[in-house]
Amino acid sequence: MKQATHHYLIFETAAGFCGIAWNDVGVTRFQLPTSSAEATERLLLRRIPGAEPATPLPAVTEVVAAVKRYFHGEPTDFSAIKLDLTGQDAFFKQIYDAARQVGWGHTTTYGALAKQLGAGPEAARDVGQAMAKNPVALIIPCHRVLAAGNKIGGFSAPGGSSSKQKMLELEGVSLVPPKPAQQTLDL
Repeated sequence: MKQATHHYLIFETAAGFCGIAWNDVGVTRFQLPTSSAEATERLLLRRIPGAEPATPLPAVTEVVAAVKRYFHGEPTDFSAIKLDLTGQDAFFKQIYDAARQVGWGHTTTYGALAKQLGAGPEAARDVGQAMAKNPVALIIPCHRVLAAGNKIGGFSAPGGSSSKQKMLELEGVSLVPPKPAQQTLDL
């Protein structure tokens, strides 16, 4: 069976350099921002060796524009972007479909996604694994999926959990507990 040809583009956003890869079916990979075009390209090509730089198709150009808007803080919906998730586990694909429904400024947890899919609490670990292996982070908004107790949890993108927190803050989500309504007495 012939492997689909992958093309890619490295582009700059307000948060740094991102990378996107696609084939004739849809977007296959997305690289969250790094500080240099070279670092982004290296990370992207590590996951799709043999991909070739190319001028993007109109649909990919629209995705690039949406990503740029996102990193400028504009509410952006990536749920309609055509993806090619060939090779992904069937349950992971279900998890990704559910995660794509979590919109701008909203969050869910690994356990809540597992429950939404009709799986037991033990499947929360599977949700976490799917998020860690997400080939198109941001487009499948794994940054909006939190650990139990709405804790930040892990994030396998450059910058780790702090990048996840910055992306959530960009969307107006604060994970810092609110100050108590009543103050203690300073006696």
